[in-house]
Amino acid sequence: MEDRGPAAYIAEFVGTLLLVLFICLAVSAFVTVADAQNPAPFIDFSVIGLVHVFILFVLIQTLAVASGAHFNPAVTVALTVLKQLKPSDAVIYVLAQIAGAVAGALICKLLLKEFPNAEAVNFGAVGISDRLDGNLGLGMLAEFIGTFLLMFAIMGAAVDPRADRAVGPLAIGAALGLGVMVIAPLTGAGFNPARAIGPALVSGEWGGAGDFILAYLVAPVLATLAAAMAYANIFFAPGGKSREGMEPVG
Repeated sequence: MEDRGPAAYIAEFVGTLLLVLFICLAVSAFVTVADAQNPAPFIDFSVIGLVHVFILFVLIQTLAVASGAHFNPAVTVALTVLKQLKPSDAVIYVLAQIAGAVAGALICKLLLKEFPNAEAVNFGAVGISDRLDGNLGLGMLAEFIGTFLLMFAIMGAAVDPRADRAVGPLAIGAALGLGVMVIAPLTGAGFNPARAIGPALVSGEWGGAGDFILAYLVAPVLATLAAAMAYANIFFAPGGKSREGMEPVG
């Protein structure tokens, strides 16, 4: 378990800032709100999903050597439980990630303050869609599934020492993009408490504090813990390589 220092904390702040900024810019540009003239607008979630793929790929490729490229409090919690990160470092990581997410959302709002659609979609804030009839349980399940996929990819492509690290950033970015393409119409595809908090705080749109906490904070953390423990117990089971053989991300 390595000691992390200021460079790692700055990397988590900058990485989360850029992640949230590009996601919120993409959502504000490609998601539209139905109105009288356009009651059923077409939303290109494939483009939004690809933005997630590209930005996460770039950030992992460039910043993983500095911090492990978490950019997600739920990922940090799971890797701390697996003893890949010290609790003291994890606290600073989470604070840096949330601060970065808020900064990214603020920059998005600054850039698009005159763009009518941006405010209509709350600058990329997430929320449970009417397609789920506002059902909190289904929203939590959708967020759990998407985050589980992301964390499972992180375990297999970055934490497992047997993985091909050269393709790890692309595999993790692809997992996030795939989840977004499929689940964004249902919940906005947060999969990341920091990504959810940033635009919600900046826009003031929480969609109900209780629902927000359960769907976008609790569900992702439970999903990363489930994915991390499932991978560790299946692929590092007795007879195979021990869990102590896992390596820190980056």
